[in-house]
Amino acid sequence: MTTINKPKSAGRRKSGRRHPLSSVALIAIGLLFTGGAYAAFSTSTANAETSATSQQTIGEGKKLFAANCATCHGLAAQGTGSGPSLIGVGAASVDFQVGTGRMPLQMDGPQAQKKAVQFTDEQIATLAAYVSSLAPGPGLPDSNLLDAKGNSAKGAELFRINCAMCHNVAGAGGALTQGKFAPSLDGVTSKHIYEAMVTGPQSMPVFNDMNISPESKRDIITYLKYLENNPSPGGYALGSLGPVSEGLFLWIFGLGAIVALTVWITARSN
Repeated sequence: MTTINKPKSAGRRKSGRRHPLSSVALIAIGLLFTGGAYAAFSTSTANAETSATSQQTIGEGKKLFAANCATCHGLAAQGTGSGPSLIGVGAASVDFQVGTGRMPLQMDGPQAQKKAVQFTDEQIATLAAYVSSLAPGPGLPDSNLLDAKGNSAKGAELFRINCAMCHNVAGAGGALTQGKFAPSLDGVTSKHIYEAMVTGPQSMPVFNDMNISPESKRDIITYLKYLENNPSPGGYALGSLGPVSEGLFLWIFGLGAIVALTVWITARSN
């Protein structure tokens, strides 16, 4: 009898055969590593470009600072007898002071006066970038906090509590001691109002986020913009300076009209 010997591999899966999904898995792993490497390279390139741009902006700001600000504030912004140190004041302070024309200072006095802006927006940004690079400080506010779409009623309450004693309840401004004054807030941009709150220019106190939250600052801005865009419900506002201006108006014009009428009647009687 002849015996037929079956191959040892018969009936069994060949040991060298790959799973049908192994090729798909290899392709997926390859794509994953390729994509990751590309993302890492792109990110590092973008960061390098951003860093280079920032350094260029800071360098331009430093040149502007040396030419226009160092006389009073020192070449390293350390301050001199003519001007305070700017280390740690942040970009917000620079943007407010230079963006409102208060700096460079035009003349010595109790406080810096608002005047025509001496620099372009781009130059102000470079100055702010340089000063903020010296030490941490208040940065520029987010645009969503400047849209004047907060709660105006809450903003009015916060303004009366924290600001009205100097700026007047209607933001018309008022006199302070030693020749200083709180300026009118009519026409001041939302950005500069916010920056003033976080930096405390002149005699103004600093309202950091622990005192007044960013959302509450937005509410105050909303209230001030409401006053700016809506006329006085009582007619002519007389500068919104309150009972003093109203009493003076009545004394001069009201009483004056009565006296003039009395004189006219007396003259007619004779």
